[in-house]
Amino acid sequence: MKKHNFNAGPSILPREVIEDTAKAILDFNGSGLSLMEISHRAKDFQPVVDEAVALFKELLNIPEGYSVLFLGGGASLEFCMVPFNFLEKKAAYLNTGVWAKKAMKEAKAFGEVVEVASSAESTYTYIPKDYTVPADADYFHITTNNTIYGTELKEDLDVNVPMIADMSSDIFSRPIDVSKYICIYGGAQKNLAPSGVTFVIVKNDALGKVSRYIPTMLNYQTHIDSGSMFNTPPVVPIYAALQTLRWIKAQGGVKEMERRAIEKADMLYAEIDRNKMFVGTAAKEDRSRMNICFVMAPEYKELEADFMKFATERGMVGIKGHRSVGGFRASCYNAMPKESVQALIDCMQEFEKLH
Repeated sequence: MKKHNFNAGPSILPREVIEDTAKAILDFNGSGLSLMEISHRAKDFQPVVDEAVALFKELLNIPEGYSVLFLGGGASLEFCMVPFNFLEKKAAYLNTGVWAKKAMKEAKAFGEVVEVASSAESTYTYIPKDYTVPADADYFHITTNNTIYGTELKEDLDVNVPMIADMSSDIFSRPIDVSKYICIYGGAQKNLAPSGVTFVIVKNDALGKVSRYIPTMLNYQTHIDSGSMFNTPPVVPIYAALQTLRWIKAQGGVKEMERRAIEKADMLYAEIDRNKMFVGTAAKEDRSRMNICFVMAPEYKELEADFMKFATERGMVGIKGHRSVGGFRASCYNAMPKESVQALIDCMQEFEKLH
């Protein structure tokens, strides 16, 4: 039976990316050595990093004066690296979910943190709109897509201070104006690569403005100066990321990824809204294209476990909602084919007919 992988992360990757990475794990570039056992400083591996950086810059139209880094530690380490490197006195945060809240918690160790707005009171079912960012903030931090709650900022904001964004789960799903940000970061295990590598896009001249000592490994300048090679980087995920970047370019780039994302999300949300058995959880104007969250309608609540079993038996993988919100979540990242979304829709319609 065909499996349809709706996992929220680690998540679906293009089949050719998996196959090309698997080949390199057996034999990298005809060297007779596995990708897993070569030195990160081998002459064959440096071109992998160089091309990955170049494709990042090309696909996202990154302007001059920015560096692209491949680091370890996940986005969770960036929650403290960001204030370490950028927070001198005050930072502003938009609280749109668990990950935004965790980033804010870390920043409080480095200076004053202003929560400009929060949707916590409604279990983060919407993204706050009317708020003021303090003009004297060193930066304004946003989480563009909220995987647990299924909300997403689909356009770059206009604010009067430098912006920093956690784009772990929607990077490369839409064009972005990188010039509006001094730092964009994310774990790669949603739209880019298997877990283990973190991407960071950093504006070079925004660094060096804090007065505190920054530990060597937590200083972005360390990794810029050494081209992400200060210590051993996650070699296999970086290689897989390169294959994904090549795939995105071959498919038509980020604009094509956005077109597909809109098409898939529109299909599934239309079924959720039509089907009497299901209800979407996020405010319609803030619905995520990447993580589509829904629950059973109140009168069918007792059938939740039955639908999960029904869908699983038909090849749906990873549609159980996050433990903190329940229900269902279909993650439709770039590599998710439209056919899999249609298979889930068919499943929902079949279940509706039975009940």
